[in-house]
Amino acid sequence: MNILVIGGTRLIGKHLVLSLLSNEHVVTIATRGKTKDNYGDKVNRICFDRTDEKQIKEAFKNVQFDLVYDNLAFCSNDIIRLLEQVKCTKYIVISSAAVYNKLHLDVKEEEFAAENTKLLYCERDDFPYSKSKQQVECALIKNYAHIPSVRVRLPFVIGKDDDTNRLYFYVDHIIKQIPLHIDNFESQLAFVRASEAGKFLAYLADKDFCGAIHGANQGTVSIKQIAEYCKRKTGKEILLSDRGEPAPYNGIDEYSINIDRATQLDFSFTPMDTWLYELLDEYILKSQLTE
Repeated sequence: MNILVIGGTRLIGKHLVLSLLSNEHVVTIATRGKTKDNYGDKVNRICFDRTDEKQIKEAFKNVQFDLVYDNLAFCSNDIIRLLEQVKCTKYIVISSAAVYNKLHLDVKEEEFAAENTKLLYCERDDFPYSKSKQQVECALIKNYAHIPSVRVRLPFVIGKDDDTNRLYFYVDHIIKQIPLHIDNFESQLAFVRASEAGKFLAYLADKDFCGAIHGANQGTVSIKQIAEYCKRKTGKEILLSDRGEPAPYNGIDEYSINIDRATQLDFSFTPMDTWLYELLDEYILKSQLTE
């Protein structure tokens, strides 16, 4: 297949591109050109700013794709500017579990219906992240229903190459004994490993499925469990304080993601406890080296 990946140089995007290449697809990555990649001559490249309508029109005026993956859609206007110019047979957008108005255990896809949401033409800074992601899906469903599409909703993405450092933040503060303010210490949270998210996205390339679908590892974990593991490994207690630094996952209710739809497509996500603690070991070592 002739596939365009919007993004493709960071976190999920890197794993997506590598998985597509291993499946012998022809891949073009479209980025601003600010992040270097290591794909060599294995991919084609388009350099553009997706917020600039003229650049989009010029970059894609003579090309057509079997499939477009969009890693970087953060508002309704991102969708509209792109799909008014890019010709494709199918479109897959990376969405988020943040679209749900209320998170809880075993969240199912039908709990947010983009088709029943009012479309607001917005830019990235107009609304909070959760509402902006809702509008991404809404613009896709309401304005481009003629394009077969998939909305892949992910929880927190983590991995060795996670440059957001959100999970590492907790480990680093424990190792360096910096007080933390955490408002959901015992809440079970859902995660997906970046490498598996990339493989799942690539897996969807030739599937007939359209609609919303979750991607998440099996199981959940709490910050308390992570802190207890760090204590067992290092002897250091987490320092909790109302005056401590606010933690990245604050404000998130306890929740898990139902992955039955992915399972029905014969994709198997691994249990989180089969790899999470190895990742925490790497974070612990990384923090210790900077003490």
